Amino acid sequence: MFDEYQPHLLSILLDRSRATLESKYAAELPAIKSLVQLKLHPRVTFFIGENGTGKSTLLEAIAVADGFNAEGGTRNFNFTSRDSHADLYKWVVLGRSIRGRRRSDGFFLRAESFYNVATEIEKLSLVSERSPYGATSYHSQSHGESFIDLMTNRLRGDGLYLFDEPEAALSPQRQLAFLVAMHELVEREAQFIIATHSPIIMAYPNATIYEFSASGVKQVEYRDTEHYRVMHAFLSQPERTLKLLFEDSS
Repeated sequence: MFDEYQPHLLSILLDRSRATLESKYAAELPAIKSLVQLKLHPRVTFFIGENGTGKSTLLEAIAVADGFNAEGGTRNFNFTSRDSHADLYKWVVLGRSIRGRRRSDGFFLRAESFYNVATEIEKLSLVSERSPYGATSYHSQSHGESFIDLMTNRLRGDGLYLFDEPEAALSPQRQLAFLVAMHELVEREAQFIIATHSPIIMAYPNATIYEFSASGVKQVEYRDTEHYRVMHAFLSQPERTLKLLFEDSS
């Protein structure tokens, strides 16, 4: 199957000649300021880095440039609870494959606004036995349960899925379940771009990992990420790590 597989997006280009941005914050982020183009993995690409480095900002811009609602959902969702997204999307040029022009599915998932998406699903009367969203409202499930339900029931594969910090709702065990669900969708020719802090989720094999920092964006190997190194050091010797931390803070 993968021999004939074509990804939905090949690359992301920032063309600054397309528009003057009103949102100066996004344009001045160090990682964004130096970014010209990113080649995307055909199956899974991770954006990682400290808070405020621009990974979620770029993911949002990709989503909006591809027709998704800024707060999340499918391309058919059109609601706004708070218009706070940056206009970085005006610079984004999506490098599509031939297959990408006729993909059948897509979803933009943001942990911080998934509640609003769940409300919109109910408002549109999409909760039923015959609906791909199922007969159980996401509001009647825990945050983590609704995420996994979305992954296993609503998403079909053969689509582009943009996820912003999905681990926010997931326990470690649920993050492992997330990896299984994601892998099943990848086998159905899905492509994921995920902004995450989770060393569990970013362990997905053979993915491309881009690290956002004050010095720009660079590709890194999983075991070279700070997330892996910090978590590995802590779990290997938690008592020693905590002792050093508390000594430094006193």
